[in-house]
Amino acid sequence: MHLSGWGRHPVHDCHVKRLRRRDDLARMMDSSATLIARGNGRAYGDAALNPSLTLSMLAMDRMQAFDEQTGLLACESGVLLADILQTFVPRGWFPWVVPGTQFVTVGGMIAADVHGKNHHRDGGFGTCVESLTLATANEVRQCGTTQHADLFHATIGGMGLTGVILAARFRLRRIETAFVMAESLPTNDLDETLALFEESHEWPYSVAWVDCLATGKDMGRSVVSRGTFMACDELPTGLRSDPLRWRQRSVPTLPLDALSALLNRSSVRLYNALRHGRYRAFGGARPMHLAPFFFPLDGIDAWNHLYGRRGFVQFQCVLPKAEGQTGIAELLRKAADSGSGPFLAVLKLLGPQGDGLMSFPLEGYTLAMDFPVRTGTLGLLDALDEIVHAHGGRLYLAKDACSTPERLRQGYPNRDSFNAVRMEANAAYPKFSSALSRRLALDSR
Repeated sequence: MHLSGWGRHPVHDCHVKRLRRRDDLARMMDSSATLIARGNGRAYGDAALNPSLTLSMLAMDRMQAFDEQTGLLACESGVLLADILQTFVPRGWFPWVVPGTQFVTVGGMIAADVHGKNHHRDGGFGTCVESLTLATANEVRQCGTTQHADLFHATIGGMGLTGVILAARFRLRRIETAFVMAESLPTNDLDETLALFEESHEWPYSVAWVDCLATGKDMGRSVVSRGTFMACDELPTGLRSDPLRWRQRSVPTLPLDALSALLNRSSVRLYNALRHGRYRAFGGARPMHLAPFFFPLDGIDAWNHLYGRRGFVQFQCVLPKAEGQTGIAELLRKAADSGSGPFLAVLKLLGPQGDGLMSFPLEGYTLAMDFPVRTGTLGLLDALDEIVHAHGGRLYLAKDACSTPERLRQGYPNRDSFNAVRMEANAAYPKFSSALSRRLALDSR
């Protein structure tokens, strides 16, 4: 079938099989020279695409055990985060780290070592993973910090290239309510935005929406949102009867491909001005259910279709904190001057790098910008990539669709160590391969 990531670019013709039982995996592996596991298809680019064999893990969706004392959950890798939330939020538990969508699998969260709005305090998803079950080309191994530790750390953030993640054990945290005290504060420029992030360090969760079309003295103006889980006695009276409610929001299904023509610089400029003005007039702290706070875009079904049939690419980078102000300013200026958007931009503060050999975060700032695929888009991304690497940063492989092997080597100094672990674990190296790993020459010895 024709298959793509969430950005709908690029598209590959892939042979797809669905793994339903662990016992079937060896036979499926033998049927193809190379393969890559795929979760729910929320990696934006070509990380979960292999024309020879793309192995869907969605049927491996069983929760296996939960320890009420420690919060340790054991489950298969195809379990959706949405199902974990629906099951455990009403029982007073929440994952330590969640990405910006609940429609991802546990295996995908491990492979991308996803980070959330709390990375500056709690690190990435890999920090709460106790162990995982990994099928290499040779055998099935139990991996953790004390058992096959090198393979464990290569798999966290390894984009599925060390083997097929079959199951995992990871920690959840206790919560008293399903509500967050959320505060949204508008800023006038980039200096104010970064200063507010530093002032908000004690808030567990923080993120900024950035008006990327603002230029001159307004460049970098944003709305910084920060939040913390509420205790029962902090809730308004009307919410105390059901403090752990979990209600899956109904999402509208719209003809988004048809509406994509309405997404242009004029409409986005108007939306940005209205949004910034709204928070200036009506901002402040208020209780918010965790679903819209953590997963705002999940409120629109298939929102990726807003960019039209040609799709879009998300450019997400991280810059060391010392380079943050100048590097982000250059990126925003280049994007604004290009005439190509972007239509969505998000800024977060990241903490120290985790233990994953290929994990994305560095201590600093991560900026994500969405661009519709048009003439000149790929050239713009290359120019933005050059700015990132000039400032000692790197791109997020779970979002990338067009970077180069040279930039990968510059940004990921553990690349060769990562490949050494892959080769040692897999006699048929590179058995686990993707369009991304071939494009970035990650499969080269």
